[in-house]
Amino acid sequence: MTLFDTICSFLSERNISFRTVHHQPTFTSEESAKARGEDVKIGGKAILMKIDNDFKLFVLSAALKIDSKKIKELFNAKSIRFATKEELHSLTGLVPGSVPPFGRPILDFDLFVDSSILQNEKIAFNAGTLTDSIIMKTSDYSLIANAQQLNFSQQ
Repeated sequence: MTLFDTICSFLSERNISFRTVHHQPTFTSEESAKARGEDVKIGGKAILMKIDNDFKLFVLSAALKIDSKKIKELFNAKSIRFATKEELHSLTGLVPGSVPPFGRPILDFDLFVDSSILQNEKIAFNAGTLTDSIIMKTSDYSLIANAQQLNFSQQ
């Protein structure tokens, strides 16, 4: 079963309504938004970061950028950095741009969601591939994501 299938099953088992969109490969948030026919701000951009010695998953609106300084302060970390393409593949089997906004039980990471995600009625994201997206209500996402809400985006 692919990660996309796993996510769809995870949502269906919890009676969560969602829509899937199969599209051409997308490599940027803007391309993904266009392929989905949605505003870029509802995109859930998932970024794997190494905070000191641990990898953690951060999700924010695709219209925004991560504020590394805020994250460093929030975690009182000595060092933070983005996961390399090789680390991402080794830890998840995924390529940049295909990471869904889910920690455990989908991906084995602590999950942190920026408040920018919760300002939208829906969230759209690539679901394990560069060609498959899921769009769902943000309220449903919040219920099942098991994430800690923080503020770590910059305009």
